[in-house]
Amino acid sequence: MMAEETGRLDRGDGVELAWASLPGRGPTVVFLGGFRSDMEGTKALALRDICAARGQAFLRLDYSGHGISGGVFEQGCIGTWAADAALVIEQRAPGPLVLVGSSMGGWIALLLARQWGARVRALVGIAAAPDFTSRLMEPALTEANRAALARDGFFHEPNPYGDPVPITAKLLEDGRAQSVFGQPLPFAGPVRLLQGMRDAEVPWQTATDLAAHIGAEDVRILLVKDGDHRLSRPQDLLLLEETLTGLLGVQDGGQPLPEAGIAPA
Repeated sequence: MMAEETGRLDRGDGVELAWASLPGRGPTVVFLGGFRSDMEGTKALALRDICAARGQAFLRLDYSGHGISGGVFEQGCIGTWAADAALVIEQRAPGPLVLVGSSMGGWIALLLARQWGARVRALVGIAAAPDFTSRLMEPALTEANRAALARDGFFHEPNPYGDPVPITAKLLEDGRAQSVFGQPLPFAGPVRLLQGMRDAEVPWQTATDLAAHIGAEDVRILLVKDGDHRLSRPQDLLLLEETLTGLLGVQDGGQPLPEAGIAPA
């Protein structure tokens, strides 16, 4: 089993982005974490171990302001973090990809699939949350939140997993600019959407909305009736493993994942 390599990449402005990669056969599986999450989470490490056992190339990373990367969280936004991910992937995994995005990482995976087309062979979303700023955050803003945004440029959102999270006007404005649902998403490769029906953060109907919106025909939604937002219990991780190996299994028979790319008009 090959050892995982770790490092840091200067994105050009002094902010260093942390990454960890596992050599192996392609396509490289890339894990994209969620909002305020990091690459040391349960799902990221489980995927690393799954890929290590298969001899599959794997990459995980921390966006700026997340985990052990440099930068300030409050200065980031969806576009910034998508660019961070793209930079690390270009440097560490320049070939074909299978993108696995958790929550906000699902949004970022969709943006990268739109950008890279055929280079992305398949997508896996885990409680994928495209457009969560406009679909979930903005409708829930209180008058006090709006006043704080106008006055200070941010407010603090209660967080069930830890300290309150600063929500900035920049994040909300950029979220509208990075909308997935606001324009066509003509990705044509296989898509798998894992979604808990007891997800308190992302309504499970988001998965059905995304399945209807995306251009691909090979789209499957795997609903976990008692699953929460994290989907990190042993049975959830087993489902993730089965889903990923199902996508990659064609390689075991000698056939690579076909080029996915952009659906024809």
